[in-house]
Amino acid sequence: MVVHSKMQAAGRWLYGQPYLLLVVTTLFWGGNVVAGKLAIGEVSPMAVTFLRWLLSATILGVFARPAIAAEWRQLVPAWRYILIIGFIGFTGFNALFFTAAYYTSAVNIAIIQGSTPIMVLIGTLFLGASLRMLQGLGVLATIAGVVITASHGDWHVLSQLTFNRGDTWLLIASIFYAGYTLALRRRPRTSALVFFVALSTAACLTSVPLLVVESMMGQLKWPTAWGWLILLYVVLLPSLLCQIFYIRGIELIGPARAGTFYNLVPIFGAVLSTLILDEPFAAYHVVALALVLGGIGLAEHSRAGASAEAPISQDRATGDPV
Repeated sequence: MVVHSKMQAAGRWLYGQPYLLLVVTTLFWGGNVVAGKLAIGEVSPMAVTFLRWLLSATILGVFARPAIAAEWRQLVPAWRYILIIGFIGFTGFNALFFTAAYYTSAVNIAIIQGSTPIMVLIGTLFLGASLRMLQGLGVLATIAGVVITASHGDWHVLSQLTFNRGDTWLLIASIFYAGYTLALRRRPRTSALVFFVALSTAACLTSVPLLVVESMMGQLKWPTAWGWLILLYVVLLPSLLCQIFYIRGIELIGPARAGTFYNLVPIFGAVLSTLILDEPFAAYHVVALALVLGGIGLAEHSRAGASAEAPISQDRATGDPV
């Protein structure tokens, strides 16, 4: 009983720490880069997209039944909103991201994906937020860190980049995720857990047509034994845990400030690739990490537009709407 009580207290404390939640989220999203590399030949992209959200919705549906039973009526009036952002943030982003990987380079992917926080910031400016000098410098620093990572510290790489249809799809994917991030400000006033169940269900449903198309094109591949292990990681950490943490982080500090942390994803991806895939770790990784962390610190220090992007009012201990 004492151990259970301490675990509950630790969980409540963690749920009120937006920076820790967002760092953990980006760490496991960085691990998703490694999982994506390992999944090549083990499972097809649309199969991953469909199965990750099917399993996520099923697992949460079993373990979160009391919360779902108590809150589902609050979601019914917003079913169109849930279906749209579930498709944009989960189905659409993943489908475009994995498809783009077939047509563009890893350098292009890292650089273009790093534009997501800028798109979030631009969106908040259109919504009425203000931009201070420190926040602008912080954003530029995080972009510089992403570019250094993507180019491996070699500026000649950047001069040789070409823009193809894969880049276009990835840019659209980044716009999708920025739109999803901003749309979370207007989500129904339910717990993050129940809201994520609804989004997972929406993503599962909207991914079915893409799965059918992949099958008709003869490119569908269900997971191998190794593919199921990779999928298990993707479902439990990047899909389940991280999405709940991300939603909660936005609740606590707003989309623009939370979106800045997204730039940690390619940094963590590079570090994990070094540790797991034996890819080299160079001095430019250290420089890039320092720039990204310093940029986040500057952006946080400025706290620009706090009133315009006020977080959702919730009890930080329980996550329940006030």
